[in-house]
Amino acid sequence: MSVEPTQRPGVLDPLAAWTGLDRTAYALDLRLGSWHLDLDGRAVFLLALTAAILAVAAVPVLASRRPELRRRWTTWALILPVIGIPMWLGPGPTALLAVLLALQAVREFAAMTRLPRPETALLLVLAVAYPLAAWLDPGLLALVPLVALLCAVPAVLVGDADRGVERATGAAFGSIWLCWSLAHLVLVGSDAFLLCFAAAATDVAAWCGGQGLKRFAWARRPLSPLSPHKTVGGLVGAAVGGTIVLLVLGAFSAGLVVAVVLGGVGGDLVESMVKRRAGVKDAGTWLPGFGGLLDRVDSLLLVLPLAWVLA
Repeated sequence: MSVEPTQRPGVLDPLAAWTGLDRTAYALDLRLGSWHLDLDGRAVFLLALTAAILAVAAVPVLASRRPELRRRWTTWALILPVIGIPMWLGPGPTALLAVLLALQAVREFAAMTRLPRPETALLLVLAVAYPLAAWLDPGLLALVPLVALLCAVPAVLVGDADRGVERATGAAFGSIWLCWSLAHLVLVGSDAFLLCFAAAATDVAAWCGGQGLKRFAWARRPLSPLSPHKTVGGLVGAAVGGTIVLLVLGAFSAGLVVAVVLGGVGGDLVESMVKRRAGVKDAGTWLPGFGGLLDRVDSLLLVLPLAWVLA
């Protein structure tokens, strides 16, 4: 997925065909002393689109005078450059970003599941190892299933017959769900920010669909008992919104629609399962207005690997 979307088989860009929009015509050249950022093509288009959406959203947020909405807007305004700049700088900085995200995700996961220290330490090592492997030698990720099995070693060594299975399965699940999934930020290459943008927009579309269609009985039906707020109406909203977003971004394909829509909704439900088991509302308090980091990246944990496989 390191090539431009329109160069991949099965990817459509009807918006460009209808309007003549040329996303490759955008360019940005910034120089601050010895630091140089040179972007062109779709990266600049995504940057401009993101800045425009934040600027438009700021108007109703400020007019509402609601501190909660202002905290959320401010958090998004800080998050987007923090994740966007490393992705635009290349695979090395993206791998570093994935490491930092994985480390924080592991900390929150370990706290929620009360994972013992040996398993937590193992996941922290994998949080660093998997993104670096994705950057330096992606073939090493073929060892991920074996490493998941080896997550049983700490419990085996201490002879923990009471909680050994729970410890091993929790660590194995975390190694794949968190560390391996976030390593795909590197594997998807130049599509990393596009997928993050599409996942976030689809999440908003799912909320709008759930609210806008709730007057219909079928739309109020929960997708899972784990989260009554994740409804059929929300799934419809995600499907419509995700399709529109990918069309606007010039990256529409059946595989990406499936990855963004089903991965986004499914990622939310998986995290709901973990939080329900832990008896908590949010994964943490790290991000003002949103909760923990996992509450923001839960969709990506399925979107990224699905996009890598299907697109």
